[in-house]
Amino acid sequence: MSGPTVATATEAEPAAGWAPTPALGRAVLLAGLLLVAGVLLGRVDLVVLAAPFALGTAYALRRRPTALPQVWISQGDGGPLVEGGDVAAAVSVGNPDTVDYDLVVMRTRVSPWLRIDRAGFASDGAVDDAERSTTPESGATAQGNGGRRSVADRPFVTSVPIGAAVDLGLAGKALRWGRHPVGPAGARVATAGGLLVSRAVITEPVRVRVYPRTEPFEAVEAMPRAAGLVGAHHSRRPGEGGELAGVRVFAPGDRLRRIDWRVSLRARQLHVAATLSDRDAEVVVLLDVLAEAGRSGGVDGAASVLDTTVRATAAIAEHYLHRGDRVSLLEYGPAARRLRPAAGRRQYLTVLEWLLDVRVHASAHEPYDQVFGPQLLSSDALVVVLTPLLDERSAQMLARLARGGRFVVAVDTLPSDLASPKDRGWAEVAYRLWRLDREIMIGQLREHGVPVVRWAGAGSLDQVLRDVARLATAPRVGGR
Repeated sequence: MSGPTVATATEAEPAAGWAPTPALGRAVLLAGLLLVAGVLLGRVDLVVLAAPFALGTAYALRRRPTALPQVWISQGDGGPLVEGGDVAAAVSVGNPDTVDYDLVVMRTRVSPWLRIDRAGFASDGAVDDAERSTTPESGATAQGNGGRRSVADRPFVTSVPIGAAVDLGLAGKALRWGRHPVGPAGARVATAGGLLVSRAVITEPVRVRVYPRTEPFEAVEAMPRAAGLVGAHHSRRPGEGGELAGVRVFAPGDRLRRIDWRVSLRARQLHVAATLSDRDAEVVVLLDVLAEAGRSGGVDGAASVLDTTVRATAAIAEHYLHRGDRVSLLEYGPAARRLRPAAGRRQYLTVLEWLLDVRVHASAHEPYDQVFGPQLLSSDALVVVLTPLLDERSAQMLARLARGGRFVVAVDTLPSDLASPKDRGWAEVAYRLWRLDREIMIGQLREHGVPVVRWAGAGSLDQVLRDVARLATAPRVGGR
């Protein structure tokens, strides 16, 4: 998580920000009635009764507030936040006025994907955390928290002295990846003994970045073609590498340390050991964002299509970037977002930031061929397509990439436990027919040379990568 991000509320004119409370109206009305009645009836006792109300009101209003309270939200400084990690934030109220704030009522909104378990002021400690919010169970987009109120939904009451600030600490757990808002937050202040109240001062929300949790992922070293200059993959091109390619006669330019003395003495002519160059590869991860299915239960619950897609992308990118390969990302959808290929730790952090903005974009229009066409993808790149195969356009895109000579691997992200519709009538039959039609579409893709595998973490792509690498090195029939 990044450092503290502060947002200060905009102040209006001080005179327009404060209003009398009903208590002030009652005090003035009662004192006025007693004084008028005492004067008209000639009763001193009524005037004496009115004196405490008049003097008390005047004493409370001797110093009137001139400035509105300041409200801001700050994030904790605990480093990058990952799904399942502890989230910390604070809503602060400052008193820039020359009078004490007798009563401050604070309230804030928090994303349902941030489960706030503890909330309280630093001086008071944490409130009783027996009431906890639960995991959202309302589909891919959180609409609530199981019908229970979060701890952060309560109003909190405190007082703020002159020139001070009070922090309402929020602590809990991040349930899902994304940019989740803390706020908007608001506060109202009562002063002058409760006779004056300020208008509600509201500040803008602060977005908390929660990175996807990368599942353990390992893959074999097999790559269709290694196209870079240096790297960890063995290519078929001769060069300075660690893979032995054979022994050949010494030629000008060969290094002396490559001389094979055993073969040279036996053949009575200098021979050197020939090696294959070690080269890096380019991996293109294409995310199908045309459709969504399943329910997102957060880090500890069920995973929707989008959850599986984002977490698998983070795991694949982390694996290949750790090996020194170049990784690029591409969305298959109307937005057509793209992340340029690069390598290294900085690219991995950029990938995580890029994934936070992944959204499903349902559209009836075909994504632009100029963006997703095979002519924009390197001929040596391995294209890993994460798709639920819920749209025929996704299958057509995979077939076009395969016909264009690209090395394509399709990863099925549809949840295996996707429930069938519970409606009566023909819903169950229609669901079974849809399942059969989808299996036929997957079989047709395999006939076109597109392997389709289900995402299962480590080892998901091992056999497929071996098959793709073997096909890439196989001799071509008929000169094609």
